[in-house]
Order: sequence, then C-alpha cells, then structure tokens
Amino acid sequence: MVSTMTDTDSNQLKASTMNILQINSSARSSGSNSTRLASRIAERLTEKYPHATITVRDLASEPHPVLDEPALNALFTPAEQRTPEQTARVAQDDALIEQLQSVDALVLGVPMYNLGVPVQLKSWIDAIYRAGVTFRYGENGPEGLLTGKKVYVALARGGLYRDTPADSQVPYLKTALGFLGMTEIEFIYAEGLAMSGLADQVFEQAEKQIAELVV
Repeated sequence: MVSTMTDTDSNQLKASTMNILQINSSARSSGSNSTRLASRIAERLTEKYPHATITVRDLASEPHPVLDEPALNALFTPAEQRTPEQTARVAQDDALIEQLQSVDALVLGVPMYNLGVPVQLKSWIDAIYRAGVTFRYGENGPEGLLTGKKVYVALARGGLYRDTPADSQVPYLKTALGFLGMTEIEFIYAEGLAMSGLADQVFEQAEKQIAELVV
C-alpha cells in the first residue's frame, strides 16, 4: 500500500510539532517596540499553528556573556583539559546552540542602536557559531548546519532606514544567519517610531506585513 500525505495533512503535522524560539534583543526588558513586534509575530504563528510551543529568551533580563579572551581560551581548550570555569563557560554557549537546534521557527526582536544591532544580539550570535556544530568547512567552502528553519526578524527603528545605505542590520543578519544555514528570512519593519505622530500608523503597517508574511 502506498501512503500519501495531502497538504492539509502536512500542515496539521507541522502545526502539532512546531517549536518557536523568540529572542528579544532590546536592552529594555519592558516597553520595547521590537519586543512588541516580535511578540505579535509569535502570536500570529500560534494563530496559524495552534499547537505550536513558544520559548522566549529575553536578552535584557537574561544577557549572554560577551565573547572575550577567557571565553575564547575555553572554546579552544580540549574539553578534557578545561578548568571547571572553562567548562561552565562553554556550557552556556552549548545551551543556546541546543535550544536553537531544536526549533522550527526563530523570531528575532531587533531594535536599531547607533545604526547597528544591540550588543545583546551580537553576543547571542557569537555564542551560536560553532565550527563542526552549526557550520562546517568542506571542499566547496563553509556549509551551514542549521537548515530547515524559518526566521522572522522584527525591526524597530526610530527613523527611516529601509533599503538605504544606512541600514547595516539587514545585510549583517542575512549574512550571519545565512552562514549557519538559515536562509529563509522575512524582515518585518516598524520604522519612523521617533517621528511625531507616526507610531500608530507604523504598527498598523507592520501588522499588515505580518499578515502577509507569516503564513
């Protein structure tokens, strides 16, 4: 007997097994526009997939340590030769990697700080880069190993930067995530939030983007 699966069956299976990771990278643990937008994207995903599970990691209340010299020394020391402190430091990165490996969809809340991404997000990205684990080098160059994940990036900006040379965030995130195999990325914009009277309109437009892109 040949077993067939319809699109409906596939969607039902995906809905029952989807795991979503939401990363809030704002330095604010409350009142953040990027977190508000990321949460709305996550809500939309659960509306689409009612049985999905969401894990939220807030980098303001739970910051990850920066990649400094002690961290580099720990990472480049063979596991059996690490001190207890080095083992604990590497384990912090391991936990983020394992968490990301287990999810189907990633939602990033990203404010713009001084034309770049927050240091909180950079530290998270540094932690999930691991040769032989999240990427590897082969005969044809680097290969990302975190494939098959859908990524939604919620961008909150005070000014208007989309598709301009001043927007360093989108090229960086496309490159950084793509290097690890996460190439299915949707960017949702809330721009002009610092401009008088535009906030409500900005979020209305963002809501339309979410309805169109989160499918």
